Amino acid sequence: MGARLQEKYKSEVVSAMKERFKYRNPMAVPKMLKIVVSMGIGQARQESARLEGAMKHLSQITGQKPVVTKARKSISNFKLREGYEVGLKVTLRGPRMYEFFDRLVTLAIPRVKDFRGLNPSSFDGRGSYNMGLTEQTIFPEVDPASVTFTQGMNIAIQTNAKSDEEARELLTLMGMPFRKD
Repeated sequence: MGARLQEKYKSEVVSAMKERFKYRNPMAVPKMLKIVVSMGIGQARQESARLEGAMKHLSQITGQKPVVTKARKSISNFKLREGYEVGLKVTLRGPRMYEFFDRLVTLAIPRVKDFRGLNPSSFDGRGSYNMGLTEQTIFPEVDPASVTFTQGMNIAIQTNAKSDEEARELLTLMGMPFRKD
């Protein structure tokens, strides 16, 4: 049994996209390639508990162990040295990607305070969408009582769409709540 949104993509989204953009072949219809969830943890150098807490929360949210990203070069103004641990990231593909996207759209985003829709102009021109979240407690996997600090994250959704219009239509059909301008 595949992920719920993967089944929806095959049954509903492909036919709707073929009709809207006049694709002849179902393989030409854009699809989501991967989702990258990343966190910047610059304060973790002073407090090692922050790094461990952020790793625990990110692995609970995504269901996958995060990779620690390190600084590539030293920047004295930021008191940063090459090799310092500065972030965490998880790359999701396949069924895990669809399951995470389903939880993001149906459970997490509606729990954001004063939510009025996602910014439709956050596409990069090549069919990828980036969004930021200010706290990790909007995900039901994270116990709010265990959170000692709020940690934001960036979510990058990469598609193989040729244009922003195609990517926006794909994500809208998959359930992404964009703001009406």
